[in-house]
Amino acid sequence: MATVSMTINGKQVTGDVEGRTLLVDFLREDQRLTGTHVGCDTSQCGACTVHVDGKAVKSCTMLALQADGAAVTTIEGLADGDVLHPMQEAFREHHGLQCGFCTPGMIMSATALAARNAAPTEADVRHHLEGNLCRCTGYHNIVKAVMAGARAMQA
Repeated sequence: MATVSMTINGKQVTGDVEGRTLLVDFLREDQRLTGTHVGCDTSQCGACTVHVDGKAVKSCTMLALQADGAAVTTIEGLADGDVLHPMQEAFREHHGLQCGFCTPGMIMSATALAARNAAPTEADVRHHLEGNLCRCTGYHNIVKAVMAGARAMQA
C-alpha cells in the first residue's frame, strides 16, 4: 500500500491505495464521489472524465498515485453550493442529456474546452467531444449546450 494525497474539489484528502488503484476507483470508492462514472474501463467512452491540474483526463486510465499532489476537480466540484456551474446550467437548459450517464464526463470535457476556447464553433465542439460517447442522443442538444455554456462561462 502507498499513501496518496491530493486536493479534490478544493479539499485536501489522503488515502492508502494499492499501486494499481485507478483514479476513478479512488474517487468513487474511497472518496464516495460517484458522479464520476465508469462506463467502459478502456478510455473509450469519457464517462470518467475529471480535471487534473486543470486538464481534462479520463480517470479510468490514470493511477491514483499519478495524481499525488495534484488538484482534482470532479463534477461534484463544479457547482457553487446550490448554484450550478454555467456549463451545468446550459446542459439543463438545452436538454443536453437524456439518461444522464455520460453527462458528468461531457460537462467536464466541455468545461475544459471552454476554458481553452471562449467561442468554440460547432465543429470545434463536435471534434472535442469525440472522446465522449452518448448512447441516447444524436448530440444535437449536447453541442447546443456546450456552445451556450462556453458563452456563459465568459460572461
